Amino acid sequence: MSKTILITGSAGGFGHGAAIGMARNGHKIIATVHVASQVTPLREEVERLGLKDRIKVARLDLTDPYDIDQAVTWDYDILWNNAGMGEAGPVWEIPIDLVRKNFDVNVFLPLVLTQRVVRKWIDEGSARGKKVVFTSSMGGLFTPANWGTYVSTKHALESIAEALQQELASYGIKIQTINPGAYYTGYNETMADNPFRWLDPKKHLTDLAALRKGFDDFFATPEGRMDAREMIDTMIEVVPADTGKFRNVMPKKIEDMLKQHQIQAWENQI
Repeated sequence: MSKTILITGSAGGFGHGAAIGMARNGHKIIATVHVASQVTPLREEVERLGLKDRIKVARLDLTDPYDIDQAVTWDYDILWNNAGMGEAGPVWEIPIDLVRKNFDVNVFLPLVLTQRVVRKWIDEGSARGKKVVFTSSMGGLFTPANWGTYVSTKHALESIAEALQQELASYGIKIQTINPGAYYTGYNETMADNPFRWLDPKKHLTDLAALRKGFDDFFATPEGRMDAREMIDTMIEVVPADTGKFRNVMPKKIEDMLKQHQIQAWENQI
């Protein structure tokens, strides 16, 4: 059955690819982008693809309360909280204002939108069958060094989603997370550049060359440059579905690694 799906963060990456794929499968998409300059290029692409009748493109800057007010008035069956950003670098030296900003964008603002939307559904009596999806991360389930700020936001998102699933079940609202591995979209690569704008060898102790090498070595591995098409194809199926798993980790080898990591965490020694 065709669904209407609001997606945040549709200008590129997973949200962009999945918006087009779900529209081609017959769903109605409200593809939102962060800044106004991204609206027209996406509208033009949608028209070129012949999907103008299935994809509405609009700006939704979660830091703008008026944008949120407008988004709450739209009608849709599924809210997909996909937009996000990431700060990498050593947690013990990262400026706290950057940590706060990362939590604001990845946790607090999506929660603001989600609270408004689910309350609207409940007040209207239309909640049953609705769904909220969160783009989390493999990093929501484990914590590698120098990624702690970003993945801590995803850990928080995992807890929020799990609580929402229990709290909203009686209203018939479904909750899911999608947990991608390190697919090559440019998102992780840009995040890895971020700490070098604030790390200062005159006052920080982190070895910049070693940090850069660690990032580069990871992105040079197959696990650090996986084809995003696999994840997008999974999202195209998972997001509109009425049934499925609460947590959706891709690829399977990453799911297996995360399960093993969580088992080993019980035996971790200081």
